[in-house]
Amino acid sequence: MIRVALQMLLGDRTKFIGILVGVTFVSLLITQQAAIFDGLIARSHGAIDDAGVADLWVMDPKVQQIDDYKPMTDTTLTRVRSVAGVAWAMPYLRTQIKARLPDGTQQACVVIGLDGTTLVGAPPIMKAGRLEDLRRADGVIIEAREAANKLAALGPDGKKIPLKIGDTLELNDHRRVVVGLAEPSRTFMWFPMVYTTYLRALEMAPPERRSLTYVLAKVQPGEDRQTVARRITASTGMTALTQDEFRKRTVDFIMTSTGIPINFFISMALGLIVGCAIAGQTFYNFVHDNLRHLGALKAMGARNHQLVAMVLAQASLSGLIGYGLGVGAAAGFGWAIHGTELAFLLSTYRLVFAGVAVLVVVLLASSLAMRAVIRLEPAVVFRS
Repeated sequence: MIRVALQMLLGDRTKFIGILVGVTFVSLLITQQAAIFDGLIARSHGAIDDAGVADLWVMDPKVQQIDDYKPMTDTTLTRVRSVAGVAWAMPYLRTQIKARLPDGTQQACVVIGLDGTTLVGAPPIMKAGRLEDLRRADGVIIEAREAANKLAALGPDGKKIPLKIGDTLELNDHRRVVVGLAEPSRTFMWFPMVYTTYLRALEMAPPERRSLTYVLAKVQPGEDRQTVARRITASTGMTALTQDEFRKRTVDFIMTSTGIPINFFISMALGLIVGCAIAGQTFYNFVHDNLRHLGALKAMGARNHQLVAMVLAQASLSGLIGYGLGVGAAAGFGWAIHGTELAFLLSTYRLVFAGVAVLVVVLLASSLAMRAVIRLEPAVVFRS
C-alpha cells in the first residue's frame, strides 16, 4: 500500500513539486533566519570570548553589555588586586576614537587598551606581525579584515590601498604605527578594532576623570570564581562576573532590550504560515484528485488506517525531501557569505528546530487530507 501511495505521489509531478515548494520554503527560511540570529548573538559577546585567559570581568554595576561603557576610577584596579583569591588583575580600556587615514579619510574605530606587560585581552589570532610588537613606541595592531576595507586609503586611481605593517595613521591627532594585523572575533560593532597598550590608549582617549573601562582578573588556583567575584563586589562596590555570566548578561540585553528577537520571530512565523498554506492547499488538492483511486482501494477492503498510512507516507516523503532541500539551501547560503560582514551560525539544534517546524507543516498539511480519506465513501468510485 505504501508503495502504491508513493507511486501516486510521484506520478503527479506538478502537485508534488508544489508540495515541495511549500515545505522547502519553510525549511529554508526557518533554518536561515535562525542561523543568522544565532550568528548575531554569538557576535554580541565576541570580545568577551577573546579574553579567554581571564576568569573575571570587573565593571560598573550598571553595565548591561560589553559595549556599554561606564568607566571606573583607576583606583579600582588596585582594590581588585588586593582582594583575597585574586592572582592578578589587569586594566582593559575599550572606547571609540576617530582615525585619520593617510589619504585624510576619517573612520571611527573601537580602540582597545591592553596591559602593556601581559597583553591580557589581546586578539587570539595574528595574521601578520607579532603581538609583542605592540610594546614598540606608538605601535598599534589593527583588524586584518578591515585593513583592506574601512581602514584602506584610496589611491589616485580610486582603488583601495590596504593598510599594512609600517603604515601610519592618526588616532585623535596622535600618530600611530601599524605593527601587526590581527583577526579578533567579530562583534556587534561595525567599527574596525584597533589594539594598543593601556597607557597609550589613555593618551589618545578624551580626558576623563574615570577612564578604566574593565578590569580583567584571574583567580588563584584552588579558589572558586564565584566566591572571589563576591569578595570583589563587596570590597570595591563594582560588579564582578565570570565570562559565562558576562556573556549571559550581554545576550540577555540583546534579547530583552532590542527588537532583534521579535523581528526574527515574525519572519519565521510568517514563513511557517505561508509554507503551511502552500503545502496544505496543494496536498489537499492532490488527495482530493485521487479520491476515486482511494475509494476503489476502500471498496476492495482497504481499511481507514491503511489509507491514512498512505497519506502519511506521501506527506512524510514530501517533508523529508523538502527539509533536505531547505537545509541544504540554507547551508549553501552560509557557505556563500562566509568571511563577509553577514552573521551566520548553523548549529545542530537549529537543524532539529527546522525539522520540528517541517513536521508541523507536514501534519497540518495532511490533517485535512486524512479527514477527507476517513469520511470517504467507497461508492464514490461508481459515480460519474
